[in-house]
Amino acid sequence: MISCRVLIVDDELLVRQGIKHLLNWEHEGFQIVGEASNGKEALELIDRVAPHIVITDIVMPVMGGEELTRVIKARFPEIEVIILSSFGEFDYVRSTFQSGVADYILKPKLEAFQLLDIVKRTARKIPSLKLVQTEEEGGMSVKVVLDKLISGYEAETNSSVINEAFPHAAFRLIGVDLKQLQGRGREIQEAAYWHDKMTVEIASELPNAAYYHLPIEASMAVMLVNLDNRDQHRMIGIARKLAAGTGEQLPELAWMLGEPFSELSQLGTCYKEGFLKLNAYRFFLPPSQHLIFQSELPPIAEEAVQFNMNDFTERMNRRQYEEAFSELLADVHAKASRYSTDVFEFKSFLGNVIFNITILLGRQDSDVKNLEEAKYAYFKSIGETMHASDAIKQLQSFIAKADEVIQKRGTAGSNANMTQLLHFIREHYAEPLSLTELAKHFHFNPSYLSSYFTSHNKEGFSEYLNRIRVEKAADLLRHDSASISEISGMVGYSDHSYFTKVFKKLTGLSPSHYRKQYMGKKRD
Repeated sequence: MISCRVLIVDDELLVRQGIKHLLNWEHEGFQIVGEASNGKEALELIDRVAPHIVITDIVMPVMGGEELTRVIKARFPEIEVIILSSFGEFDYVRSTFQSGVADYILKPKLEAFQLLDIVKRTARKIPSLKLVQTEEEGGMSVKVVLDKLISGYEAETNSSVINEAFPHAAFRLIGVDLKQLQGRGREIQEAAYWHDKMTVEIASELPNAAYYHLPIEASMAVMLVNLDNRDQHRMIGIARKLAAGTGEQLPELAWMLGEPFSELSQLGTCYKEGFLKLNAYRFFLPPSQHLIFQSELPPIAEEAVQFNMNDFTERMNRRQYEEAFSELLADVHAKASRYSTDVFEFKSFLGNVIFNITILLGRQDSDVKNLEEAKYAYFKSIGETMHASDAIKQLQSFIAKADEVIQKRGTAGSNANMTQLLHFIREHYAEPLSLTELAKHFHFNPSYLSSYFTSHNKEGFSEYLNRIRVEKAADLLRHDSASISEISGMVGYSDHSYFTKVFKKLTGLSPSHYRKQYMGKKRD
């Protein structure tokens, strides 16, 4: 007997989940073989899973149900299509009947008995099928139980089938997020490839354990492992080995190992509240951290004071741009230092700031046309970033563009601030001066000061400091009898060889040749 294979197509996740869990499909002789969020995804799946019936929404992005039905009937005439629609979409539904759709269901009236009646009626039209109902206890296989639990639905976890499948006292989740590879020129293997890698390690190190891959989104590979509590250290060892194996070739990947739990009924909660949170931490943790689990997470930094947008706006209105941007970047870095920060809120904050900067500059009669056009690209880029450092770089890039707008308008106070910075460097060049020290003195954020210095001066901070020091050294070489090593220290270089290298780069001569050349000219 062949089960009737069903593919669900709807752009709303909750609708897809509702259809999957509205019925005990396996008990009725059906098998849900896949899900898609639009017609284009559905066509790609059809080639792989060969469904007998496609249940599809009528209105979806990319490719709707009307077009999908036409394509299915042209390429796969043996597949039956059932349409999901709302009350106001009947004109669309009528056109699909002309393409050969089997039936339709109104979403607002979707009920289990109605859905079952329609799919059974449709299945009876397929000559190769003869539906068979399963007789196993509760009618639920391990796969269906796991699917329900991971989706947040209740399921019977005390049946003989489940007890036999999971004989040990502890459960643990292990997996890897493959989205990190997207857009980086990496070949993304399907989740099955990673399930196989996990299976090999678990079978080798924990031969008595039970393990199942979980039915979740295709961009993640996660396995549920049922093991003896005494084998927890081996589970950690497996996770370390998997992380080490991908660390060099695929440094973007990070593996997650969830905390142990004792009841299968806790699966949905442990996945959403534990495992997925570990995965979200990856956005803020160092990219070099290839294995994330609770007991090895660093201490969470103290919660930063909430950014005062009113103060920021006030500074912008007073045209105190350097102070405003410096405080903004300091706050952003503080947020990023707390890996428990919500990723969506962090990205939304950056987008909101970009939007507000554009509005505030526009109110000051700045020419913000380029900023207006660019901001949407920044919103998109920030939304697609896989790590906090990349998101911050996007913000810094936008601030640099905003600075260009400010400079073109001849912002009052900017030249005065730059003059103060240059004067301070000329006064303190002989000290161990660094960008960090300079930023601290002027209450700037170091990363912002670097971009500000470059945008307001022909040279960057290091180039300017070196030029001032070399000019002073050249003067001493001409008029002071101190040794070259002493002069090196007098102008702020602790490393004599580095001083020589910088001096020659800027003057074309080594310090000794420069002194000899000057003394020779003096004698002439």
